[in-house]
Amino acid sequence: MKPHHKLAETKTPDGIPLTLEEHDGSFCIRINGLALMHSRATTSELHLGELAAGRLSAVRRPRVLIGGLGLGFTLRRVLESAGAEARVEVAELMPEVVEWNRTHMADLNGRLLDDRRVRVRVGDVWEIIGEAAASGTEGAEDRRYDAILIDIDNGPQDMVQKSNLRLYTNRGIAIMAAALRPGGRVAIWSAGTDTAFAHRLARAELQVEVVRAKPNAASRSRTYAIFVADKAGAEPKAPTTVQRSGAGRKHVSRGGGNARKSGRAR
Repeated sequence: MKPHHKLAETKTPDGIPLTLEEHDGSFCIRINGLALMHSRATTSELHLGELAAGRLSAVRRPRVLIGGLGLGFTLRRVLESAGAEARVEVAELMPEVVEWNRTHMADLNGRLLDDRRVRVRVGDVWEIIGEAAASGTEGAEDRRYDAILIDIDNGPQDMVQKSNLRLYTNRGIAIMAAALRPGGRVAIWSAGTDTAFAHRLARAELQVEVVRAKPNAASRSRTYAIFVADKAGAEPKAPTTVQRSGAGRKHVSRGGGNARKSGRAR
């Protein structure tokens, strides 16, 4: 059996150990010893990028914000699909994760950080979203986004970083919606579905769809969820009703519901 090699380690702002490991050519970031992300289980991260890029085809020079660099797979898919004039910002709280991508994982996706379309912003994605939400007023530069992708937690109830909870509250959702341009889309990765969170998104006048995703291409079950929420364009969209829409998809109406989540480490 080939050994696991610890390549680097640091601590989160909450003081939790974060490590980068390599094993037989694959990479894994662990938090407190639990697998957070793995380079052999990337299907859902790629799917997240696809869902955002699918909204950008008709947008000239789209602006995209990716919250959480991770191993760079969502960034890869966005760059593959968003076009030559796209502007993609990557918000990463941990500078060490950016450095790990540039060095240890340069041949994985790290070199994408040097793409002329990409701007890496080391800091809290909450602050960056807040800046965008406050822009676009009369006489100010419009720094809102056509797509915002969030992949920083296990889901709306299972935080990697305690302060991230504010993103999933009614106020946080309202700020994300304000940070979108008309017709924009926010897509949020989760280890499991959460009906209450989906309804909070819908109550913010967003058109919501919950898309189930596989951990990897060989998986039979779609254990993960991606919350897709679209902002109305020039004309407001009618509220959706709860209905099945093909395999792995569900539309959400405004209303209550019970939350359910997966406990798997992200």
